[in-house]
Order: sequence, then C-alpha cells, then structure tokens
Amino acid sequence: VQLQASGGGSVQPGGSLRLSCAASGNIFSGSDVAWYRQAPGNERDLVAAISTGVLTNYADSVKGRFTISRDNAKNTMYLQMNNLKPEDTGVYYCKLTRPPGIVYWGKGTQVTVSS
Repeated sequence: VQLQASGGGSVQPGGSLRLSCAASGNIFSGSDVAWYRQAPGNERDLVAAISTGVLTNYADSVKGRFTISRDNAKNTMYLQMNNLKPEDTGVYYCKLTRPPGIVYWGKGTQVTVSS
C-alpha cells in the first residue's frame, strides 16, 4: 500500500487549504484513516481521524476549523483546513490502519501559515 499526500502550500493566516491523500490497492474502504501533523522540533500529533464507519475525531486545536472526509470510491481521504493559524504550520502526514492494526504512512506534505 502506498499513500500519496498532496495539497500543501503556503498561505496567510485566515486562509484555507485542502489536503488529499490517495491510497493504492483495494484496502482503503476497510481501513481507518487519519491526518497527523509534525511541527519542527515536535512529535507527530493527531489532527483528525475518520473510521470506516465515518466516525470522526479531531484535536481540540482544530475543531470547528478542519474537516476530515473520505471517498471510498476514489480511495482518497481529505482534510479541509479553514481559518488557518500560524500554529497549524508543519508537515502533514496521512495514516491508514487496516485490520488487524497494520499501519501505513504517507510521505507528508508541508503546510506553512505565515503573514
């Protein structure tokens, strides 16, 4: 399984970006997926997750601003990020977990929020 993330870039505070992560193979629909963020010098932290049953979970810092979604027909997950803040800066990684707990990571896409 390969995960290809895209959509990162540089935006001003208050701007928006939409990240995408496309998965190869045919395991996407049966897998939980998530986005993580790693800022310089920090650990990789959970931003948002969505299960196979479309249950979502968000970090407190992004609730109300970010929306995670998935399109099983396209084997793709998304992260819509609105009202971006400088503290949202970091490398965003997509993660796929398939039964029985096997984890795959994408290579990451850089998001920079700066005026």
